[in-house]
Amino acid sequence: MKRVLARLALTLGLATAAAQSASAAPLEIGYLPILPAAQLFITLEQHALPAEAGAPKLVQFQSGPALVQALLAGQLDIAYVGIGPALVARGKGANIKVVASNIVEQVSFVAMGDLAPYFASGDAATAFARFAKDKGRQPVIASYPKGAVPEAALQYWLRNRIKVEPSSFKLIYQGEAQMQQTLLTGAVDGAVILEPTVTTVLSKAPKARVVARGSDLFPKQPGAVLLVREKLINEQPALVRSLVAAHVAATRLLDTDPAKAAPMVQKYVGGGRLPLDLVQKSIVNSKGQFEADPNAIIAATLVLQKFQADTGTLEGPAVDVAKLFDTRFYDEVAGKPATQGKR
Repeated sequence: MKRVLARLALTLGLATAAAQSASAAPLEIGYLPILPAAQLFITLEQHALPAEAGAPKLVQFQSGPALVQALLAGQLDIAYVGIGPALVARGKGANIKVVASNIVEQVSFVAMGDLAPYFASGDAATAFARFAKDKGRQPVIASYPKGAVPEAALQYWLRNRIKVEPSSFKLIYQGEAQMQQTLLTGAVDGAVILEPTVTTVLSKAPKARVVARGSDLFPKQPGAVLLVREKLINEQPALVRSLVAAHVAATRLLDTDPAKAAPMVQKYVGGGRLPLDLVQKSIVNSKGQFEADPNAIIAATLVLQKFQADTGTLEGPAVDVAKLFDTRFYDEVAGKPATQGKR
């Protein structure tokens, strides 16, 4: 009888465990369908997510602020988003950590056909004013929403690099898809944008020009990052380590083999509607910008937050940047000695 009861208990225990496993909620992963989230797309297509995580629930967003709201509402276990929205989310109480970087210096300022010549000749600081004098209107410049890294990079360039009067142009805020459409329809004269939108615009508007690249706008600017909820870190550290290991491998592939990486990225970027050759060219044009090491962006994140605070564009309170980062997993995967940014 004891043996029968033991077997019955074992059977019930296994059945209960199986039921709990089957009913466990899948990991929710939030992302924007842009090139700076390329590591996620490669991780998905190579089935490199930890097996114990099961099939994830992907949640697509069109802007960083929308993703921040989801984090604050308790949604999302993992997110691929700009460091700007990460600072906002942390400042407003989201228990999140940056465990890896995605990309650096990825923002470019592109001027369209009517505006580009004013940067090609003459002082960049007076380009907007000279355009307005000749055209009888201010140039219209599109940017990601306030708090996003591209918007901060644009403001840093305008205020600290070329020292332009804010009154010499009209600034509007848009999401990724809307920005590309307004550029190609002539509704705006320039924009601060990311790949693959840069390559797309230049291929379809031959007179458009990249006026300033990431290193010109905001040297060493941090870009998108990999965020994980502290709850997941505390409860499943092995899973987070596996996720970071896959992230590091995907970063290496982007830098060393764009042809292999491109089909995996193409499936997600821009909703999968972009030509494969354009996506591959965008990856090639971003060589040297894919950066997985979170340690590499801590100092620049401090500069970014201070700049946003000084200019009044920091949404919410400033955060302890060092506590936003948890570099343990990357350091372990990369075989690095323990550094700053540990929780």
